[in-house]
Formats: sequence, C-alpha cells, structure tokens
Amino acid sequence: MSETIQQQIFEIIAKQAKIDVATIKPESTLKDLGIASLDAIELIFDIEEHFDINFPDQQGANFDSDTAQSLVDAVQKALDEKAAAGEGNA
Repeated sequence: MSETIQQQIFEIIAKQAKIDVATIKPESTLKDLGIASLDAIELIFDIEEHFDINFPDQQGANFDSDTAQSLVDAVQKALDEKAAAGEGNA
C-alpha cells in the first residue's frame, strides 16, 4: 500500500463529507469541509477503525479549529505510540 497516511485520512474525510478528496487541504478545518459535530464523531471512529488505533479521549476533535492536518498528525502520533508499545511489531 503506497498511499500515505494523509491520503488515507483525506479519503475517509471526503467519504464522510461527501466531497471530492481534491478539495481537502491540510489547513481545511472540519467545519470548512462541512463536517458537523456528530459527523466528526463518526469520522473519528472511521479513522480509528481504519488504522486500528484509539485516540485518547482528551484528543476529541475541535470542529471549528481542528484541521485535516491535525487529524493526520494525531493518527501518526497514535501509530508511533502503538509501534513504540510493540503492538504493531509482533
């Protein structure tokens, strides 16, 4: 799989927001992309499921200011922590 984490997340966002993935920029906020709070909760679940990770509860999305890139960063951090914990290297 050659897709980057960013591409995968943007595709999940595009599917959730029913928009073209090309319209998503790293600096786009979830609100800019038309993702409401309830949709964003579902989006987080989809991302967690896709990457087999769990975001810490305190990392709940802030829909007005969270950007697409911040989701990418959060996923990367969660994946790094999972790898560091040895869960992904078995």
